[in-house]
Amino acid sequence: MKENRKEKQTGQPGKQPAERRGYVSLPPATMLNPAPVVLVSCAEKDRPENRNLVTVAWAGTVNSEPPMVSVSLRKERYSHDLVAGSGEFVVNLVDERLSRAADFCGVRSGRDLDKAREMGLQYRPAEGMETAPALEGAPVSLSCRVRQVIPLGSHDLFLGEVCAVQVRPDLLDERGSLHLERAKLIAYNHGLYQRLGDVTGFFGWSVARKDVYERRMAPYERKRTKK
Repeated sequence: MKENRKEKQTGQPGKQPAERRGYVSLPPATMLNPAPVVLVSCAEKDRPENRNLVTVAWAGTVNSEPPMVSVSLRKERYSHDLVAGSGEFVVNLVDERLSRAADFCGVRSGRDLDKAREMGLQYRPAEGMETAPALEGAPVSLSCRVRQVIPLGSHDLFLGEVCAVQVRPDLLDERGSLHLERAKLIAYNHGLYQRLGDVTGFFGWSVARKDVYERRMAPYERKRTKK
């Protein structure tokens, strides 16, 4: 049998030395970037007037039916016990206008001050929630009920079922379709807050007919040429 050339060079089938691949090895880390930036609003169950905002970058979609999302919180964070005690939280998406507030709410503790007041923000009732409020002005707010808490180590993973979604009216067109690209959302990219860029496609565009692609992309191409 002929000897595998890559196996001969490295001693492992199909693996070449890092220096030959042109990559540099780094220690294991949470390098999944960019990540969404969300402001999670919550409140104390027995004292709902005791509300808080916490910035979370470790959030994601975990299930479709029923719709579920996750947020990871350190056990020592003030919001951890609020969410655990009430069984509710609201995920508020963050746009450019909320960028400074998102950073502030991620580096200051609700134990020490009212972060919403410091940032000039207002709460509003969240649909489907008994305790947790939503953030006024957020592009989208997802009301969530805690279904499971999974201890992971440094963080606890809260799995929440989305029971209601509220969106700002300016993000809907005349037919009621949602256009999140209008929201000017930001993302968290390895320590930096960055605005989302141009639209490069849509779901299924790689297999769409040419006329469908051109029709769907026309509005974004016009915006790009005006820049």
